[in-house]
Amino acid sequence: MIVVVDDEKVVTSAISVLLKVEGFTDVHVFNKPQDALDFLNSNKPDIVISDFMMPEMNGLEFLSEVKNIYPEVSKIILTGYADKKNAIRAINEIGLYRYIEKPWNNSDLVINIKNGIERSYLLSELRKKITELECAKKELEKYSRNLEQLVEERTVDLRLTNAKLSGVVNYCADGIVILNEDGIIEQVNPACENLIGLVNNKIVNSSIDDFLFSKKTFISKELHTAENNELFLRDFCIKNPLSGNIVPVEISFARINPDEDFKRFVGVIRDVTEQKKSDKLRDDFIATLTHDLRTPLLAAIQTLSFFLNGALGEIDEKQKLLLATMQKSNEDLLGLVNALLEVYKYDAEKLVLNKSEFNIYELAKQVYDELQPLAITKNLDFSIECERKGMEITADRGELRRVICNLCGNAINYTQEAGMIKITIKNEGADLIFSVSDNGSGIPAEDIPNMFQRFSQGTSRKRSSGTGLGLYLSRQIIESHGGKIWVESVLNKGSEFSFLLTDVVNINKELCHTESGV
Repeated sequence: MIVVVDDEKVVTSAISVLLKVEGFTDVHVFNKPQDALDFLNSNKPDIVISDFMMPEMNGLEFLSEVKNIYPEVSKIILTGYADKKNAIRAINEIGLYRYIEKPWNNSDLVINIKNGIERSYLLSELRKKITELECAKKELEKYSRNLEQLVEERTVDLRLTNAKLSGVVNYCADGIVILNEDGIIEQVNPACENLIGLVNNKIVNSSIDDFLFSKKTFISKELHTAENNELFLRDFCIKNPLSGNIVPVEISFARINPDEDFKRFVGVIRDVTEQKKSDKLRDDFIATLTHDLRTPLLAAIQTLSFFLNGALGEIDEKQKLLLATMQKSNEDLLGLVNALLEVYKYDAEKLVLNKSEFNIYELAKQVYDELQPLAITKNLDFSIECERKGMEITADRGELRRVICNLCGNAINYTQEAGMIKITIKNEGADLIFSVSDNGSGIPAEDIPNMFQRFSQGTSRKRSSGTGLGLYLSRQIIESHGGKIWVESVLNKGSEFSFLLTDVVNINKELCHTESGV
């Protein structure tokens, strides 16, 4: 928008025509300065052009008012030669952009108007940026004050948290140790010093394997192979050099820097001496009780067999049914007693494995043939797949048969009619991998960690009719062979129980072809 003020209508008319010829469409001309000011109070111009000598208000006074309203707008004054000094003074007093002497050159006037409009735009944008910067500065100052307050509050919270954490660590009854994935100790608490029997500087930078030992594995090895961020180790001991006592412990590890490549773990070491004593008393009681129960149970079963076989005289069908039910109940009870005895032997490490070389496929096939009638009654697709039917392994045949029977029996029990069960036998070098998969009801994710614990019923949703010892005993058998047993399951889709035995396969035996769907 261009505003032109001159008391002579000839001048304003000439400038208006010139600007329209040059393509300027938004041009407003006034012959009285006050009329122009009234218009400018509600309309922002891009440039203001004013005559110097006007009767009511001279150009200097008029442009001073314009400056008060719009400081960034470019202002041009038209003056005669005699008013040149006043025009120069106006440049200094009101920030005049240009003064143009009358008569003017049309080309010069148009160029100055265009440049003045550009100048107004640039000054306006500059003012906006300055305003934005001032607002940003105020916000930054406000944020800085808030940040200082927040940092102070967080510092206080951190000090309190550190004080609490330090109290927990220093006064915790369990030993706490921080170590890296190589098993090198970085920090211990006083309880850990007491367990190990050495002061802090004698423990730090040493390997955890120097102080904690187990017959089965090393802690540093377990840390390297840990797939999850948590690890629980049982059956470890510490030999205290001060007292000479060997202290049984359990250790829980949790990774403390999961987002970094180099692993660090915090471990909680718990003295389980009293727990072991309690477990031993309980196990001894169970062992004694179950051992004493076997004799009367065997006698009862044998007596019932005499009745059922007719050795003691003829009996009718109702009597046979009743006696057969009694015999089955006694046999089930005897099975539970035997299972408890086996568990006790493994827990007490009193069972010696009787290892021999045998064909694993033939053993699995024998179990398969025994359980096939049960699978047929439920219309199950029961099959074996073996990469090498002539695979010979070295292990305790009787104990391994117990594991296979248990896994296959569970699969049959927990698979719905017309379901599928598959035994898979394969080897990787000298390692045996044995799996039993099904498409049964599956296991809830929260129950999987407890599957191989003693007296686990398989699911927390519904108690099964089993003793809860089968999978626990299977784990004991596999671990006593130096192996590993695990389960993978998806609820309502099925489960796969597997065990791994290392260095048991005689790889020099003749290779056999894979067979499936037996």
